[in-house]
Amino acid sequence: MEESELLRKRIEKISALKAEGVDLYPNGVCVGVTTESILERFKDADNEALAGLNERFTLAGRMMAIRNFGKAAFINIQDRKGRIQAYLHRNSIGDASYALFKRLDVGDIVFIGGRPIRTKTGELTIEADEFMLLSKAIRPLPEKWHGLTDVETRYRQRHVDLIVNPKVREVFITRSRIINAIRQFMDERDFLEVETPMMQPKAGGATARPFETHHNALGMDLYLRIAPELYLKRLITGGMERVYEINRNFRNEGISTFHNPEFTMMEFYQAYATYEDLMDMTEELFASVAMKIFGGLKFQYQGMDIDLTPPWPRISVKESILRHHDIDPDVLEDQEKAYAYACKLGLEVRKTEPLGKLVTAIFEEVVEKELVQPTFVTLYPVEVSPLSRRNGKDPSLTDRFELYIAGREIANAFSELNDPQDQRERFLMQAREREEGNEETHVMDEDYVRVLEYAMPPTAGEGIGIDRLVMLFTDSPSIRDVILFPHMRKRDKETD
Repeated sequence: MEESELLRKRIEKISALKAEGVDLYPNGVCVGVTTESILERFKDADNEALAGLNERFTLAGRMMAIRNFGKAAFINIQDRKGRIQAYLHRNSIGDASYALFKRLDVGDIVFIGGRPIRTKTGELTIEADEFMLLSKAIRPLPEKWHGLTDVETRYRQRHVDLIVNPKVREVFITRSRIINAIRQFMDERDFLEVETPMMQPKAGGATARPFETHHNALGMDLYLRIAPELYLKRLITGGMERVYEINRNFRNEGISTFHNPEFTMMEFYQAYATYEDLMDMTEELFASVAMKIFGGLKFQYQGMDIDLTPPWPRISVKESILRHHDIDPDVLEDQEKAYAYACKLGLEVRKTEPLGKLVTAIFEEVVEKELVQPTFVTLYPVEVSPLSRRNGKDPSLTDRFELYIAGREIANAFSELNDPQDQRERFLMQAREREEGNEETHVMDEDYVRVLEYAMPPTAGEGIGIDRLVMLFTDSPSIRDVILFPHMRKRDKETD
């Protein structure tokens, strides 16, 4: 009710201003500087230095605070770079402009021109000689936004969240810096950035449930991609040799603090490389990004001390289970024993699950959360790695690793399977599982098998979860904190 009354008064005020001929949304104003540039340039200037300055500055932003003193007022203006105080006096900006200002509200966007001064308290301030309304806010900003415990409101109204919470804006500025740093790292190593289809006739490259759509003109069903992998490997086969894509993927699965239906990954593929080469490269990449973000390799994430200093431990799936969990080694070598043990842990598994899947399920339950420091977990079973090359010493395992930091998977990589006959058999194995009711298995893709029949060079590929990496580097507990517009369950009555 209180918000409705405020809104009603705002609308009445706007109607009155419009009736008086006030342009509430003028255009074509040129802004000369940002708040940050003023604060940085004159941070050490005293009153004497500022008084001798023969420069005038113009800037614009949202009024975040107003303190009235009759014929004068102080306001705080916020732009994309920060906040600065401005001093408005009726004699300086004129009676008409001051009269308009007195009718404005916190949240309105304004333009000012003037010179920097220091107040009696020493705060750097713009003494305005020009003032103009640029955009009138109808809805009031929420009071005490910082104290809100309903984080869903912040996610649903990200525009308001960005206005009133500078730390939130910093997270997304850091996200952009991280992605730029990754691009620079890849470009310097002769990788070519490419784009592959988001709508695909088959949902391949991962084991996940896709979103389905239909193209009317083509008369065919399509799927939003769950991964770009198979298309990127087509490019490797075509001779491009080093490619990467920072891409949006879509998976029709559950939502959690680590999962969003659409998310960002960086996938890259390098011909004439192995998964071991990619472990070295991943260490270099993460260290390079960390140095640009933190200026070092040690930082805290949710109270945990993280150290990215290479080299990172490398341990197989089975070895990690034996190291972190009290279990009979025979359990990991026998399907019946593994099934019984998985049931004992309370895992939802079928009695017909192959041993490799049961071992992986046990690993995910008992080991993942223990891997706080960066750790490469290697040699995943064939049954959970349909696109990975078999290990030369043990064909039941694959040359694959997953990178874990702070108890969660950050990256997945492997030496690529480039034997077309083996690949067809893996697809058929996945198809049999689908017939048994597992909807998240990989589909048969004969066209991709034909690609391999043209001979793909020995290749290694990797996918890095950008959202989870940003969570790590911004100390964010939820993936929703690092996605500007996360998907939310629809409310009965959507309000803004």
